[in-house]
Amino acid sequence: MKVSSRQMIPALRTSPLEDQAPVRAILGPTNTGKTHLALERMLAHSSGIIGFPLRLLARENYERMVRLKGVRSVALITGEEKIIPPQARWFSCTVEAMPMSRPVDFIAVDEIQLCADPERGHIFTDRLLNARGLSETLFLGADTIAPLMKALIRGIEIETRPRLSSLGYTGHTRLSRLPPRTAIVAFSMAEVYAIAELIRRKRGGCAVVMGQLSPRTRNAQVALYQNREVDYLVATDAIGMGLNMTIDHVAFAGLSKFDGQRHRMLAPAEIAQIAGRAGRGTRDGTFGTTGECPSLPEAMAEAIETHKFEPLSFLWWRSSKLSFASPQALYDSLCQKTPHPSLRPAEPASDMQTLSALMQTPAVRTLATTPDHTRLLWEICQIPDFRKLGIDSHIRLCGQLFSILAKDGRLPSSWLKNRLANLEHTGGEIEDLMHRLMGIRTWSYVSAHPEWVENAEHWQRHTRMLEDTLSDALHERLASRFVDKRAASLARRLEEADGTPLLCAISKSGDVRVEGHDVGHMRGFTFVPDPEAARSDQTLILKAARRAARSEIPRLVARFLQTPESTITLNQQTGHILWLGEQIAHLRKGESVLHPVIHVEDAEFLDTAHKSKIRQRLTEFLNTLLQQTLAPLFRAEQAVANHPLLRGIVHSVMENGGVVTLAAPPSLPPKEAEFLRRQAIRLHGPLVFCTPLLKPQAMALRSLLLRLYKALPPTPLPPEGAVSMRLTAPLPQPAQELLRNVGWVASHGLLIRVDIASNIVQDMHALCARTPKPLPFSLASHLGVSKKDLPDVLRGLGIRLQSPAPLPHTHAGPPAPFMVLPTRRAEKRKQHQSRPALRKSLQNAQNNSPFAILGTLRNRM
Repeated sequence: MKVSSRQMIPALRTSPLEDQAPVRAILGPTNTGKTHLALERMLAHSSGIIGFPLRLLARENYERMVRLKGVRSVALITGEEKIIPPQARWFSCTVEAMPMSRPVDFIAVDEIQLCADPERGHIFTDRLLNARGLSETLFLGADTIAPLMKALIRGIEIETRPRLSSLGYTGHTRLSRLPPRTAIVAFSMAEVYAIAELIRRKRGGCAVVMGQLSPRTRNAQVALYQNREVDYLVATDAIGMGLNMTIDHVAFAGLSKFDGQRHRMLAPAEIAQIAGRAGRGTRDGTFGTTGECPSLPEAMAEAIETHKFEPLSFLWWRSSKLSFASPQALYDSLCQKTPHPSLRPAEPASDMQTLSALMQTPAVRTLATTPDHTRLLWEICQIPDFRKLGIDSHIRLCGQLFSILAKDGRLPSSWLKNRLANLEHTGGEIEDLMHRLMGIRTWSYVSAHPEWVENAEHWQRHTRMLEDTLSDALHERLASRFVDKRAASLARRLEEADGTPLLCAISKSGDVRVEGHDVGHMRGFTFVPDPEAARSDQTLILKAARRAARSEIPRLVARFLQTPESTITLNQQTGHILWLGEQIAHLRKGESVLHPVIHVEDAEFLDTAHKSKIRQRLTEFLNTLLQQTLAPLFRAEQAVANHPLLRGIVHSVMENGGVVTLAAPPSLPPKEAEFLRRQAIRLHGPLVFCTPLLKPQAMALRSLLLRLYKALPPTPLPPEGAVSMRLTAPLPQPAQELLRNVGWVASHGLLIRVDIASNIVQDMHALCARTPKPLPFSLASHLGVSKKDLPDVLRGLGIRLQSPAPLPHTHAGPPAPFMVLPTRRAEKRKQHQSRPALRKSLQNAQNNSPFAILGTLRNRM
């Protein structure tokens, strides 16, 4: 490795042990096995401390060390957690929480290049310069820090390691086209949520990882991804620090971030740190951009692929040799000049800003008058601002804590209980739970200082319990919002089994299951996605169903072809043909009334051959239905085949579906007329009808066939079994035409079935064949009309009636009845009768009332 000019500057002698214990650095890109080597080296010593940049990593490696060495020998120290068994020999810590005063054989710091981080860099620089093991010291990180290490640490041994797998740039890829096992990286919570929602809609769901998550929530989300319940991960740059998962591709949705002070573009080395999460071990990985993020410049992409970046030009530094004589002395000691040209004074961090503000308050100046109180003030100022509610809110909290501790020595349990009460609820949205978790982290940090809190062990357990409870609730909310396990499973199966049939089944009730998931229901041959699925998921469900239909639809069609007649029905109101209650076809106008066309409903899974087979089966069903329901008509057609005079009449009846009005009444010989009557074909003037076809089932079917053929609107028929029906309003012409064609005649606001009307007319003609007769009002109840309306109804049927003459007011007695008059043809015949014959007819009159006889004589005079 070439030596830069900075290496000519004399190195710092930061520790008297420097000449005795070796200081080594293992540098290189991600996936070089650096952390694994450090743990092996530490556990080979009798004691050791390793510092990680994140609490998540400290916890993860603590659990790893516990599995190797046992829970009694391993400690965990972070701001919020302290698990320190009495016999602990190996410590997993965050860099800030490393116990610097504890002598151990081995010390290691991971991600040491964070010495250049504006916010936390001074902490890492302090560990680089001052953290030393009795036997071995090891620093891990990117090789961009190598020149400054040589300049600052005399005699350091630097080993660079190559990446175990290659990392390739694939350019820009649409979000919907990203391959499985992809991590999408965004740099704000809003972007993470938006992308996660889109991935849920398009690909079934994703896991979410952000720095604000607790270790428990983060681990649960990672488990979703690692267990392949989802194939996508949406994360912030938190995944760039040692998060080891099976990631094949890293896609950047943005290239800028807010670093606490301003929005800035990521440096190529920072992009490489995140992109390097793709590919682990010897498995290669890829990276690129997605969404609205443009493609990377060619030079940047090449630098990331080859891991060649500009070395760091300086590190952030702040003195760790502090004076606690007074708050002002403490502040002055924090502002000392840097001891080396390669070190730059750190910008005031949150702890210095809090100290500076509290120093100005009278209450703190009054209490912080001793070194112990000044040290306490500084420890309180170092409480991280987990809540992120603004620096003023954090300063007020720290000032309140200092006042209580300086006066009372401990935080009362009652006071702490009140502060935690508002954080115990597990309801609310994701943002609410995250805010509560941040609040819990503050009190976890406070209770981790046993000298600050009454009954510290209780509050440590309690805050851990609350954090775990809120973490589980947060994981559930994240999974509920961003994961559809059914859709994710189907999406993965579709990716894995492209071109091959899926495991699927369609139950007898029509439920569709694909790969063990309920995806919808078959409505006949049409697939209806699960109504409980979100609208955005239906594209994925349809895709899975299409694949399933390749094997299942042929079997479903075969089952339909063998189905019994009882499972197929015709809706005689709409013309729809149903199979097992589901619509599969409908009738359209054909070449004649009795020969409609069957149209099989379009369904995306049916091909032309399937439709042809279905149509053939439905044609058989329809022919059977017509032959059974309209059997008398078909029998009559066969019976008159050898009767030329009758064939035309029956043909007209069939062409019109059972009822026809001829141009003129047919003139048939008595023998032919009787033969036609035996075939249930009746003549009523020019009206010809088939009597059995006036029954409700046949009439409903004929109504449907006529409406289809003549393009008439749907018209309700009278109730089944009715012989008449009162009309509440005049019927439009199309409705009148349909009702007349199916066998109803209208008379004075009343619909009368044609056979009943014909019977009444014949009965009335028979009644008064020779002489007028009183109107039998019993017809009123038979027709369902009032006696007052009966005469008008009968006149509408062509029956001649004579209204009674009113009696003079000087005469008493009952009113004269309506008289039914003979037809005009019968009257002409009667004119030739003799008076004795007329007298005889009067004597034989059914009604011997003197008023009736008087009325009859008056009409004949």
